[in-house]
Amino acid sequence: MSKSLILDYDLLELTDLLGSWGEPAYRSRQIWRGLYKNFLQSPEEFTSLPKKLQTRLGEELHFKALFPVDIRESSSGQTQKILFRLVDDQYIEVVLLRYPHRRTLCISTQVGCAMGCIFCATGQMGFRRHLSSGEIVAQVMYYACLLHEKGDRITNVVMMGMGEPFHNYHSTMEAIDRLNDPEGYNFGGRRITISTVGLVPMIYKFADEKRQINLAVSLHAADDDLRSNLLPINKKYPINELIDACHHYVNLTGRRISFEWTLINQINDTPDQARTLASKLKGLLCHVNTIPLNPTSGYVGQPTTRQRARIFKAILEKDGISCTIRNKRGTLLNAGCGQLRSDQIII
Repeated sequence: MSKSLILDYDLLELTDLLGSWGEPAYRSRQIWRGLYKNFLQSPEEFTSLPKKLQTRLGEELHFKALFPVDIRESSSGQTQKILFRLVDDQYIEVVLLRYPHRRTLCISTQVGCAMGCIFCATGQMGFRRHLSSGEIVAQVMYYACLLHEKGDRITNVVMMGMGEPFHNYHSTMEAIDRLNDPEGYNFGGRRITISTVGLVPMIYKFADEKRQINLAVSLHAADDDLRSNLLPINKKYPINELIDACHHYVNLTGRRISFEWTLINQINDTPDQARTLASKLKGLLCHVNTIPLNPTSGYVGQPTTRQRARIFKAILEKDGISCTIRNKRGTLLNAGCGQLRSDQIII
């Protein structure tokens, strides 16, 4: 029988497991604090536990979910990407973005992705499997430990790496709950952002749960014909249905929603697209994040020009839609938005 990953357990489940071993409840809290506050990564590091319990923990449970295979860092030191091997020899990528006052971690929720967005390297590789809640948590804890050793810490987590978080909804939310736990890592929900390509039923579900988590929607086109070409999910959930779900989210939570827009030259960076987008978003509490397309081997489109990006932004702002043109980061490492792909590197 294969071992379970200890990070897949919440505190109650861990208490029940140790109880079945005849251990008192306080032992599970000791282990919980060791994992999430002291960043302990092996049974032997839990020196406050009896040796017998350390041994059984090692025999019954995995403590490591991720094994770094390749680490790449930009020349500026602002961006780092790690290719991790999982225990079943699948691979994911995780990116750390260093800003003057922030340390943003971009994590994955799946191996590959089933959404098939044509300009995204992860979509081009197809879907392999969902990550468990513990495998999602492990990405954060790996970097929490790494930064802690340098006197630093994670300030933001964005679920914008490999995969569609709302396609793996249950594990994603379990992971967030575990990261939020005040007795554990105690990472504030408002510092977490989930990005979705627009799985409408899950947006309604997410809104109804009234979580303090930021929501970003990858829009990329303002009409059904173009969006369906770029993002096949639009054929199932057309843009007007998606915008209605976004209104429901904002009305129920009072939280601003973000729209992600990859600017592709002469495709979705036109004044007509900007005007159509402004009309779709009128009256919605939102912000549009635009970024010039990052290159991938499976898509021939080109990034917009700086001038066209500025015109696009100006049209939105003229109609009262807040908009930012984001700086490209990590593109030379293939660590930029839409570039993560676990089989980039031959193992």
